[in-house]
Amino acid sequence: MDGFDDNESVIVMAATNRRDVLDPALLRPGRFDRQVYVNYPDIAGREAILKVHSKNKPLAPDVDLKQIAAATVGFTGADLANLINEAALLAVKRGRKAITSEDLNDASIKVIAGPEKKSRVVLPEEKRLTAYHEAGHAVCHYYCPTQDKVSEVSIIPRGMAGGYTMALPEHDKSYVSRTEMNENIVVLLGGRAAEKLILDDISTGASNDIERATDTARKMVTRYGFSEKLGPVVYGHDDNEVFLGRDYNSSKTYSEVIASEIDSEMRAIIHSAYDRAQEILAEHKQQLTRVAEYLIKHEKINGEQFERLMAGENLDIALSTSAEDSSNGETIAASNAPTVSETPNAKEQADSTDGN
Repeated sequence: MDGFDDNESVIVMAATNRRDVLDPALLRPGRFDRQVYVNYPDIAGREAILKVHSKNKPLAPDVDLKQIAAATVGFTGADLANLINEAALLAVKRGRKAITSEDLNDASIKVIAGPEKKSRVVLPEEKRLTAYHEAGHAVCHYYCPTQDKVSEVSIIPRGMAGGYTMALPEHDKSYVSRTEMNENIVVLLGGRAAEKLILDDISTGASNDIERATDTARKMVTRYGFSEKLGPVVYGHDDNEVFLGRDYNSSKTYSEVIASEIDSEMRAIIHSAYDRAQEILAEHKQQLTRVAEYLIKHEKINGEQFERLMAGENLDIALSTSAEDSSNGETIAASNAPTVSETPNAKEQADSTDGN
């Protein structure tokens, strides 16, 4: 790599996640002068990665890797490898000889949110709070046009979360609009708004939601130029992780006056989104209550069930009717048994309640 010896048959390859801290001497012509940016895989890339990692594993006939690839937007190659391994473990635990679509769907949720903690004792008042919190997220998802469809809502604790609301991205995205980012914040604050509306109190369960909403608002103002007052200007540097003390010595590139205006713009975005979340939930309080009460009783809702609840259908009556029909004979059970579609799950968004 010194540029003097004739080593045309030797190719040196290297990889890094922090190109910004490399010595410029490494990147000049004749050295590492050709750079390939490896982004998150698209749907075709995810399908190819899934095929590689599932090559020596038995798959059931109902498994469609293309469908799984479409439902795993935002997954890296390592995430997809972990998904296949977790699905294989679930299949073994369930006594199956092949990995089914159900195993893969359950494994994708486990990769995103962690394992279920069904043994954890949850007090009735905490269960009710979590149910309304997650129902608030879900209802705001439903009434925000730019947001993806809800694929699952659960109040079963997973990892550090006491519950979660997951949305299924319909396609890979290259850009995000200002309206979509505003509605992202509306959804994030929907849990807190539901607590205040129904319980007339608020809890620490929304701490992660508030942190993510604040971070989104800050990026809208300081990085993307979405503030009408401050204009299309980047304020400060990208929030990279600390490396060799470099970021400890960094200084602001704007004045205290601008810093105050940034804070003001961020608060305006957050307060506007919170007011919008309160309006949505107050207007659709009946649907909020219906979803929350179903969660309290059944602990989990998939995408199809959520759509039916939002349409005003009483699922408990439908389930009891189906159970009565199935007890009347094998023919009725075979033809009229309710079919619940197994909605795939994605990594793009998982609004979670902190398990405090």
